[in-house]
Amino acid sequence: MSRRSTNTVLFGVLTVLAAAVCIRLGVWQLDRLTQRRAQNAIVLARGTMPVVSVSTLKSVDTTESHWRRVHVRGVADYAAEVVHATRSQAGSPGVHLLTPVRPLDGAWGDTAVLVLRGFVYSPDGRTFDRDQAQESDTLDLDALVLAFPAHKPGTVQMQTATRAVRLLDRDTIAALTGRPLAPFLLLALGDTAMYDIAKAARVPPPSPSEGPHQSYAMQWFGFALVFLVGFAAFVWGSGRGRSAALSDNDTGRDMGGVGNAQNERARRSPTD
Repeated sequence: MSRRSTNTVLFGVLTVLAAAVCIRLGVWQLDRLTQRRAQNAIVLARGTMPVVSVSTLKSVDTTESHWRRVHVRGVADYAAEVVHATRSQAGSPGVHLLTPVRPLDGAWGDTAVLVLRGFVYSPDGRTFDRDQAQESDTLDLDALVLAFPAHKPGTVQMQTATRAVRLLDRDTIAALTGRPLAPFLLLALGDTAMYDIAKAARVPPPSPSEGPHQSYAMQWFGFALVFLVGFAAFVWGSGRGRSAALSDNDTGRDMGGVGNAQNERARRSPTD
């Protein structure tokens, strides 16, 4: 096998591998789209369920209560409040207020329910007037049940701000509040407009969108097609180049033969 043929085969193998990787990534994105659609179906189904008291969730698994709408009435412990720093809402920097609430019916005992009470404007994403951001001592509100995110490595508590966290880590927040927390987070529902930047505005619930997975999948499939079509064009172009070169060589040999014959006849013919 010639060196040119070996390079073509190697190029073909690399092209097929690259196309296979792109196709696999496209299939992965379609799998994620399927999972997102299944999750959205759960969100929509649980959103139509009747509102229940947060006390009924004590014996319910978190995976079954996630996205449920509940009602909570309890005493807010503003002294133990923690902030989720560097948040934004409507293009403004600020913080999310994480307030431990003790339900008045006593179903949770000493365990507090953490309520994401709202968003407060903060230019540096850390500091604000805590007194101005407080509401009534007894909170009476509807909320959406959210699961705590999976634990991520790294520093959770901020060193440059008091009682502020970078991530919603349940254990770290429980240590800051000084009391055990329920295994879920409540997102307070209500008016999300910021009429007073010193007051807490409710945080909009997550939108059940399909995300960019379908467009990403099409992009990966497009990359695979580009690799394969490019290799086919390369092989076709190389074949045409070799054919043209062979044709030129044959023409040259023919012309050379004609020239030699003419020279031979001229040599043998008598001169004037």
